[in-house]
Amino acid sequence: MSSFEPRPPVREPLSPWPFAGLVVFLVSLYLVAASGPVTPWWGQLLLLGLWAAALARGLAWWSTRPWAVLASAIGSIVVWFAAINLGAALLGWG
Repeated sequence: MSSFEPRPPVREPLSPWPFAGLVVFLVSLYLVAASGPVTPWWGQLLLLGLWAAALARGLAWWSTRPWAVLASAIGSIVVWFAAINLGAALLGWG
């Protein structure tokens, strides 16, 4: 008989980046939702759709690229800021 015991798998430590990304996604959701009074309905739907797409992409990167979850969340805030400012300047929002 062999006394071989398999070693338990080594787990890598959890990265804080995806959790930080989720917090930033919540902040960006607040910004998108709060911009309702200054955007038309179609602009609000477009912003919510872009936010949902960025969140889905970020969640898909959770394990493989943890830092990209935070980058995706920051990108969603940049897109929101650009959309609100361009909408106000070019389309007369607000």
